[in-house]
Amino acid sequence: MPASATFDTSGRPAGRTATRRRSFRLVCREREIGLVEDLLASQGFRFEPEPFSPLCRRLVAEPFPLGASLAAVFGLIYIQDRSSMLPPLCLAPPPGAEVLDMCASPGGKTGFLAQLVGPEGFVLGNDPSPDRLTTLRRNLLRLNLPGVATCGETDLASVLPGGSFSHILLDPPCSGWGTAEKNPRVLSLWREGKVEPLLVLQRRLLGTAAGLLAPGGRLLYSTCTTNPAENEDQVRLALDSLPLTLVPLTPPPGTAAAPTSLSGVLRVDTSEHGGQGFFLACLEASPEAGGGAPDEPVRENGRPAAAVAPGPGRSGRARPGRTRPDREDFETFVPGACPGARNLSFDALGPGRACRFGDRVYFIPRATEKYAGRGLRFKGFALGMVKGGEFRPNPRARLLLGPPGATADTAGLVLEDPAVLADLLAGRSVSAGALPKSPGLYYKDLPLGFVTIKGRRALWSDRT
Repeated sequence: MPASATFDTSGRPAGRTATRRRSFRLVCREREIGLVEDLLASQGFRFEPEPFSPLCRRLVAEPFPLGASLAAVFGLIYIQDRSSMLPPLCLAPPPGAEVLDMCASPGGKTGFLAQLVGPEGFVLGNDPSPDRLTTLRRNLLRLNLPGVATCGETDLASVLPGGSFSHILLDPPCSGWGTAEKNPRVLSLWREGKVEPLLVLQRRLLGTAAGLLAPGGRLLYSTCTTNPAENEDQVRLALDSLPLTLVPLTPPPGTAAAPTSLSGVLRVDTSEHGGQGFFLACLEASPEAGGGAPDEPVRENGRPAAAVAPGPGRSGRARPGRTRPDREDFETFVPGACPGARNLSFDALGPGRACRFGDRVYFIPRATEKYAGRGLRFKGFALGMVKGGEFRPNPRARLLLGPPGATADTAGLVLEDPAVLADLLAGRSVSAGALPKSPGLYYKDLPLGFVTIKGRRALWSDRT
């Protein structure tokens, strides 16, 4: 029986029932889906398709916590409440789109957006909290989503061009009443009289989003609360004060909608849907709407900053991989000129370039070049580092791997027994034979990452 909650007239959860089944999302290339499902099944997990997306599944049998599964540890799945899957689906960015996720951590929606826009698209994931930003970056690295850049700005309007995104997801901080089943503490932490700071922040973020939205672009506003003041009332205010119109939402297949005071929005009916309480509204910028940020590059010390694309020889002091492209010391990394990188699949990363910051190599999506000179600090996807003139891949960068054994230089460690894989993750070495220093690790034909060879034994470590 799915879990459910009842609500009083204010929208506060009043009770709950049995535990619901968990959902997850496959995070792999289409040709790898069967192998990921096979890996899950080999450990006893059973699941069924979610009706709203071919990438989503719902557990039928969970012999041990799904987060400890091999598929989860290697970032091939992302455990996500089924209600939390709906905002990216309702925003529905097309392949190749550029999307802004304004409050992105822990990264579930950001990652789903990256999968929807595909390798030719781009997602900028922002979270102003340093701790939450760290979590976001850790999750995206494990999921192998190089088309995402991350930043931690408190005021995006000052560092991004106005009207620059065709699709924006705003899932702002909220009272979280919809999550009360797993976190009852939110009911005492955010009582009705304490939510005013949240309301002010949500209104400010809605205004920023409207300024960054391209003419005719779409903004998906969502919360995990059932509080009308943070939901319907905020949408009404946005419609009255911002150049936005409401785009009526149709509940995705398998989604149950609860009654609401505002036509065209979606409030998830938890008693039928089996997910957390969630609210979604889709807003569209008028065709004549303009951006809220200046088109001229932001001025620094009274002088215009140079608006240039990334290139070698730029000076700066930012940390490796966290870049302001006009003020950073880096150079383009050429895989064919560096031992250890020559036979890896850098082309699989999508539009952009590999850049070397000191010893570290990051992938910087091409879409970030338009923000040069505005003061935006962002971080790309960590590919690895150069030691002793040789490239050592990040153990998590499985996208760099082609099929196992395609050439003599791409020979990898291929394992078919999940128990041996589990031993490797537990810190035990496994027999590897004669292999290069950092060969690919595979489950059958499924790339998992890179291992380290010592003697004729393979070891797994997250450290490059």
